[in-house]
Amino acid sequence: MRPASRASLATARERLDTATDGLGADELTRLGEELYAVAGFLDRERGLRRNLADRGSPEASRKQLIQRLLEGKIGDRTMEAVAEVVTSRWSRPLDLVDAVEELAGHAIFAVAEGDSSLEEVEDELFKFGRALDAQPRLATLLADENRPADDRVELLTTLLDGRARPATRTLLEHAVRAPRRRALEGVVDQLVDRAAARRERYVAHVTAAAPLTEEQESRLLDALGRIYRRPISMQAEIDPDLLGGLVIRVGDEIIDGSLSGRLERARQWLPH
Repeated sequence: MRPASRASLATARERLDTATDGLGADELTRLGEELYAVAGFLDRERGLRRNLADRGSPEASRKQLIQRLLEGKIGDRTMEAVAEVVTSRWSRPLDLVDAVEELAGHAIFAVAEGDSSLEEVEDELFKFGRALDAQPRLATLLADENRPADDRVELLTTLLDGRARPATRTLLEHAVRAPRRRALEGVVDQLVDRAAARRERYVAHVTAAAPLTEEQESRLLDALGRIYRRPISMQAEIDPDLLGGLVIRVGDEIIDGSLSGRLERARQWLPH
């Protein structure tokens, strides 16, 4: 998102947090599911989202339009959140859809935060994302919008087999039901990052040639915490092809300390 859209989204998140403070799991889940439904509706209605994101249209007109369309179909809290979004400034119409979708996930993460399962939800999302990376055909099947959405969700339910927490299931069900022409692996990775952000942490994706000991993990987290000046949440996976060392990705930054990486850099400096 461009700066104007990021600022609008940040404001919408803050107001949603204020409006939902103290709500129970059922109310938050309903809010999240309704916001997901609205995001899907706006994604399908290209002309509508263009009108709602039109800076030249008065805020009151945009608000009245969305209220007229959704009246009686969503709850009051959901309507307030959607009205906040459509009266804000967006750099492009699709940013408006992204914002509603992110607010939906924000509400679902609040459910996990309320029952102290947010770290477990983050871990379940991460493991599911790695499963998709390992099985590209599965990722394609789950995101194939030419197949009925209910069939894709049924496949997801079979894969999860009751092992995931309710918040994880809700987040993944929406990702599968409405991938919105995006790679499912990328959507899940974004959810992992947002779960970590909810816990005010960065996610360090660590790839190692062999499993790390608890002491190694602790030292690495301490070092990364000093570098980024905030707590770090680590997700680790094993890749024997690294030969040794680690590859660490935090956001867009990559630290390649693997033996294979060092060998490749040395090879590039050798005379041909």
